[in-house]
Amino acid sequence: MSFRKRLIEIINKVATGDRQFKLLLTPTGGLFFFLLVSLFIIVSFWLDKLLNLAKLLPSPLNVIVSTPILAVGLFLMLWSVLSFAKVKGTPVPLNPPPKLVNTGPYAYIRNPMLSGLFIALFGLGFLFGSVSLIFIFTPLFILFNILELKAIEEPELEKRLGRTYLAYKQKVPMFIPRLKNLKHPGCNV
Repeated sequence: MSFRKRLIEIINKVATGDRQFKLLLTPTGGLFFFLLVSLFIIVSFWLDKLLNLAKLLPSPLNVIVSTPILAVGLFLMLWSVLSFAKVKGTPVPLNPPPKLVNTGPYAYIRNPMLSGLFIALFGLGFLFGSVSLIFIFTPLFILFNILELKAIEEPELEKRLGRTYLAYKQKVPMFIPRLKNLKHPGCNV
């Protein structure tokens, strides 16, 4: 069995297993992801300094541009977490909701929490004037997440949720909502 398939099996076993064990692993998974995001941000700031890159926008224009971007990103992340909390789940793949969440922001896109994070990273790039965060590290982070979603998370969701997830996946885009979905939200799967 390949490493990828083994990893999908492990995540699926934990996600469908003992509740106490999932609760123990949730902070670890959350911390790991937070540290990964922090590493991307710190390395981008380090690279800006190393290459002596100029700030992208002067102050206070950086705050004016970044504030609405950050607000949209943080709103989308918070709305996503609240949607998961309503069905007693977490965004950590090791402790997911017990059923498919296809309401709230999940009616428009399959990964609103990540979409919000991507938007927030661009907002942080503008706030701190980081050329490398905007043009190198956020795009790399997006690519890394797309690859992980396609290789691990989505196959695990298909295994755990079956046809329900497959139908949802066909109707709802990964990151960017379709205009027709904005008029008629929801995925009645």
